[in-house]
Amino acid sequence: MTLKTVLTGMLVAGAASLAAMHSAAAAEKATLLLNWYVYGEHAPFYLGKEKGFFADEGVDLDIQEGRGSALTIQAVAAGTATFGYADVPTMIRAAVKGAPVKAVGVALQLSPMSVMAFTDKNIRKPEDIKGKTVAMTPGDSMSQIWPLFLKTTGLKDSDFNVVSGDAQTKLNAVANGRADMLLGYSMDQSMKLKDATGKDVTPIMFADYGINMVSSGVIVNDDTLSNDPDLVRHFMAAATKSVEYASAHPEEAAKAILDALPKAGKEPTLLEGFQRTIPLYHTKDTEGQPPFRVTPQNMQQTVDLLIQYGGLEAEAKDEVDTFYTNDYLPAAE
Repeated sequence: MTLKTVLTGMLVAGAASLAAMHSAAAAEKATLLLNWYVYGEHAPFYLGKEKGFFADEGVDLDIQEGRGSALTIQAVAAGTATFGYADVPTMIRAAVKGAPVKAVGVALQLSPMSVMAFTDKNIRKPEDIKGKTVAMTPGDSMSQIWPLFLKTTGLKDSDFNVVSGDAQTKLNAVANGRADMLLGYSMDQSMKLKDATGKDVTPIMFADYGINMVSSGVIVNDDTLSNDPDLVRHFMAAATKSVEYASAHPEEAAKAILDALPKAGKEPTLLEGFQRTIPLYHTKDTEGQPPFRVTPQNMQQTVDLLIQYGGLEAEAKDEVDTFYTNDYLPAAE
């Protein structure tokens, strides 16, 4: 080995070391507050952090569990969380009332809303609901859209019985046999039921019947967009890479949750929950595009449904582009 080769190697190694030191020194701390306690849907963020995708973008990320989308959005609006992963329709309601928040990426573009039952009950289609008992939470997002599902599928309130209660009451009612099914998210409540009973759950998806609203996305304070736009761009670049990598490596993604939070759940149901999440990342209009890039049509449909069934003010119909932006996402290739 020549002296020139040795010196060249030393220079390359030194440059790499300096670059790494610079990256570490330049890393900007940021908090991501989730919408709820950790479950399979959140796997890409934990895998992206584990793989170093956020660090590579200069983001020193702290991921925290949430206690509901409304509280997550409040925290982002107040500046106590840098980023929120929360329900975008809930954010729209808050923004209309003056909360300084905006979605900078919509992860779930197909709605996870569904009515679900244990697979062995053989409830596969809307007409199978007749004569059964449905558990629901009055006033929540799914119960608000439920009348549209009934109208679209030709069902009437008299076709079934109802058990009302909070989120845990719904799960208990189905687990204990007091209800045949519940309104819930296909990748969330289904896995809670499976963890509690060991039984498989089959959802009837609202989106399969033309009823679609966007769901979870990344929420940012308007001040962050104005004062630190590069942080948002770097975060969304890492988040995009995280979702793409996790979708191709779901087993790694599920394991990454338990690597970070060993008591977060059972690996098989975390994996299944994430596998049920992957098909929700795109509509037919965004298929083949990077994740998080939502269409104006999908957002408009969401706002229209919120106005018609969710109590949103009618003037929001003309303000759709104020609720979201794709400008901070990596350029589509």
